[in-house]
Amino acid sequence: MDPYEENKKKVLSPLDKLDESEYEGSEEAAAVEPVSPAPSASLETDEEQGLESSFRDTSEAFVEHLAELRKQLIKGLAVFLFFFILVFATVNKWLPYVTRGHDLVILGPLEVVKFYMSISTTVAVGLSLPFLMHFIWSFIKPGLKENEKGFLGLYSPVMLLLFLLGVAFGYFVINPISYHFLVGIGESNFNVMISAAQYMSYLIMTTVPIGLLFELPIIAMFLSTIGVLTSDTMKNIRKWSYVIMAVFSALITPPDFMSQLLVLVPMILLYEISIYIVKKLERKRELQEESFSS
Repeated sequence: MDPYEENKKKVLSPLDKLDESEYEGSEEAAAVEPVSPAPSASLETDEEQGLESSFRDTSEAFVEHLAELRKQLIKGLAVFLFFFILVFATVNKWLPYVTRGHDLVILGPLEVVKFYMSISTTVAVGLSLPFLMHFIWSFIKPGLKENEKGFLGLYSPVMLLLFLLGVAFGYFVINPISYHFLVGIGESNFNVMISAAQYMSYLIMTTVPIGLLFELPIIAMFLSTIGVLTSDTMKNIRKWSYVIMAVFSALITPPDFMSQLLVLVPMILLYEISIYIVKKLERKRELQEESFSS
């Protein structure tokens, strides 16, 4: 009869007891030893945190830009309203200089209000244009490169001067010549009566687009500064440019040959001046590169 069976012990021999103690010790060690997290999980957490922070920074920058844009728009609107009220309140004093003594008619009781509103809006935009350009410059300046900042900061007054020069050219040259030409054609067969609204739209048509066309040299210089346009490219497309300018002059001027010719000739001259200016800029850059390399 087995002596170990009386006490009903689980350990049959000292060797079995030793094995059992080792097994229990290994289980305790396994229970105490912490489980280290997988390295892939920590990397995914870091990536998610980085994406969240970058998205947060982008959102904050976007909100700041919107706030700055709102600020500049409010300032520009305030300046425009100031000039609009000033111009509308003094319309009877400066209106004879605009109409130039022409006999204009009003076709309805509301047309006089529309006429005063339209002409006051146009003059107010012209007077507030320098301030609007300054506000736009303040908004876009932080996002420009150094060469773009230098170009716009240097030539912004020149752009305004060219625009005013173009408006003056349209007002003193194109508008009176084309106006008398068209009225003279009509008087040969009809009794000509010109409404105030029609005269105002005709005046805007013969002044504002001409002012924009006078910006062509500055636009060419800017495109050349950022490396988009070259003088050789302008020479190669010269013929097609003349055709486009002829079509454009026909679209922005009244339907008479004299007005189209008066607009087309300055456009061609401005295009040739732009080629000359771009070529001078290219030579200047080449000399600077040669001096830098030597």
